[in-house]
Amino acid sequence: MMKIFIYSVLMTIGITASAIANDNISFSVDFPSTMGDEQDGRLLLMLSNNDKSEPRFQINPSPQGQIIFGVDIKDWQPGTAITMGNDILGYPFDSLKDVPAGDYYVQAVINRYKDFNLSNGKTVSLPPEMGEGQKWNRKPGNFYSKPMKITISESDAQIIEITMDQEIAAIKPPKDTKYIKHIKMKSEMLSKFWGEDVELGAHVLLPEGFDEHPEAKYPLMIFHGHFPADFGGFSETPPDPNMKPTYSARFDWDGYNVYQAQAAHDFYKKWISETFPRFIIIEIQHATPYYDDSYAVNSASQGPYGDAITYELIPHVEKMFRGIGESWSRFTYGGSTGGWEALAVQVFYPDEYNGAFAACPDPIDFRAYTAINLYEDKNAYYYDSDYAKRPRPAQRDYLGNIKYSIGDDNRLEAVIGSKSRSGRQYDIWEATYSPMGEDGYPVRIWDKLTGEIDHTVAEYWRENYDLRHIMERDWKTLGPKLKGKVNIYVGDMDNYYLNNAVYLTEQFLENTKSPYYGGDVDYGDRAEHCWNGDHNNPNGVTRLNYNFMYVDKILKRIEETAPEGADLTSWRY
Repeated sequence: MMKIFIYSVLMTIGITASAIANDNISFSVDFPSTMGDEQDGRLLLMLSNNDKSEPRFQINPSPQGQIIFGVDIKDWQPGTAITMGNDILGYPFDSLKDVPAGDYYVQAVINRYKDFNLSNGKTVSLPPEMGEGQKWNRKPGNFYSKPMKITISESDAQIIEITMDQEIAAIKPPKDTKYIKHIKMKSEMLSKFWGEDVELGAHVLLPEGFDEHPEAKYPLMIFHGHFPADFGGFSETPPDPNMKPTYSARFDWDGYNVYQAQAAHDFYKKWISETFPRFIIIEIQHATPYYDDSYAVNSASQGPYGDAITYELIPHVEKMFRGIGESWSRFTYGGSTGGWEALAVQVFYPDEYNGAFAACPDPIDFRAYTAINLYEDKNAYYYDSDYAKRPRPAQRDYLGNIKYSIGDDNRLEAVIGSKSRSGRQYDIWEATYSPMGEDGYPVRIWDKLTGEIDHTVAEYWRENYDLRHIMERDWKTLGPKLKGKVNIYVGDMDNYYLNNAVYLTEQFLENTKSPYYGGDVDYGDRAEHCWNGDHNNPNGVTRLNYNFMYVDKILKRIEETAPEGADLTSWRY
């Protein structure tokens, strides 16, 4: 598979596969003293065969992804050049010497790290969260060079000099509106863990009539998901009639941006209508030094985010904005990462929430950890075999066409960051689920370069984060608390094979007794990631409807479970 992928790259850049790579090329990278003092971090070098965008924005594991190399840097002095040669880890090429001759655009970026002195006495060097959601190519404060066009010759010795004299600017915080408020609060729990002040944030959508009805208290809907820069999908103004339509390759939809803008305004009109129930909705900002969010649970390497969100942030929001503040009035929902989080907080805090609506969740049974059985398989990258070496797929389309492998994805992560510091998917699962190693970083679930699985670590994952296993193991006590609260939706052609874990979980749920789980598991026919329960509309539409598509089920749940004397009227004006 890798040979085929490399050949496609060669053909894309307009040279033949027989072109001679140059093993005498290196890059000399520095930064001037005007940029700052000594630096720690990950130095990244990128090559692109086109100028459609800067090379730093073209790095991904797809067949269209471009070339990247990376190395850890410690105590790097300004004005001192670092040479990146053939010994530097790369993707999709193992080494610089494998890069074919030709014309490229080159760029360097340093993802800057800082030291965190953890409460357990360990010190770790990590990229701080800077308001961008842990995106190394967009992180404020990171240094970078302007793209430069170069030619790599077939044989001549070359040293290409690059100076990182640019700095990514700070991000302006969003402004409050009548309906959307932005809050931050210091978490005492997280601050203690990290050894410095740590804030949790939330974007709060207030109901129509909030100011006019000071007597009202409201149920709370918690929309889990990736880092939100602002409350998305809500706009008081209609789209600009002169908006230039753009094409969405993901949905094969010309003018999808116009549709999104109109859908955001339509949600506003629905939200303020007389018939829409009055709720508070929040989206949580809880990016960590490892990822764009914490996965909303307690973990060894990231700290007590589950407790902090449940026992600090949510009560704080409810107090500020007149939430009812009782478990029967709280509901969680989300898709993909947010789907896993919605179900996880319901399982780990069963008394604090009254229902989870988990769409296309990340693996909820680690026997189907995408295409891997963590407990039985020997290797994460290749199917177990005495002779054949068949790569495990990472992404497919609804017809089953494979875009890249698990090995490809993890190789790219290894280049972007060591010690689970890439800010990407497999690394955050590791940072969330793994125990902390002696060096203060998450213990690897498998060897990042070979894919060999560590089953001791897998057992730790099973007992602490395998949601199906935990529910089954503890059903005697969990079952009565989860009855009617577990709702899961996924497409049967999910791009990341997430439906497989749902199948296994459904087998357990449908066989539960004393009590029967009493929830909902549903599948979208030939639906890709992230199907969320709507059988009548395509993903491009339904992904924009999370904030109202489960409302009827939530209202029914409230009517069935609210305790005697509960406030069911003040918020129904």
